Amino acid sequence: MASNGREFKSVVVAFDGSKDSVKAVRLACSIAAKFGSKLTVAHVYSSPTMVFSGGAGMPIPNYTELEEAAKQNGEAILSRGVQLAAQAGAKARGELLEGPSVVEALVGLATDQKADLVVVGTRGLTGFKRLIVGSVSSGLVGHSQCPVLVVR
Repeated sequence: MASNGREFKSVVVAFDGSKDSVKAVRLACSIAAKFGSKLTVAHVYSSPTMVFSGGAGMPIPNYTELEEAAKQNGEAILSRGVQLAAQAGAKARGELLEGPSVVEALVGLATDQKADLVVVGTRGLTGFKRLIVGSVSSGLVGHSQCPVLVVR
């Protein structure tokens, strides 16, 4: 039991392959070991979105291959996160989520699993890293129904 009386029965850790998410997984493993928590490593991927206008009389393209490639990439990243947890001595379940909003997907997962803690790195691998530093961690802090631990 935590010093404030809180039990961490279920911990969700966000993993995107970034250095900070590696640190988050390691710390989440430590917490899970200390409190006997169920640990879930989560990765959120987005299907590619493309704007297409059929005005030129061209057929609508099939993006199934792009969507499958995005999912396979997400599965590979998630697998690395679960392996990292195993190397740290933790038994973790992997959860691959698809959605346009990383924050919304992670908050939904944490809510569904009745998580007692969400662990996330300070900075991820978003393309807007220099502009929106920590947008996912900030969003989780603002919207999660349970405590969020941000790892630097």
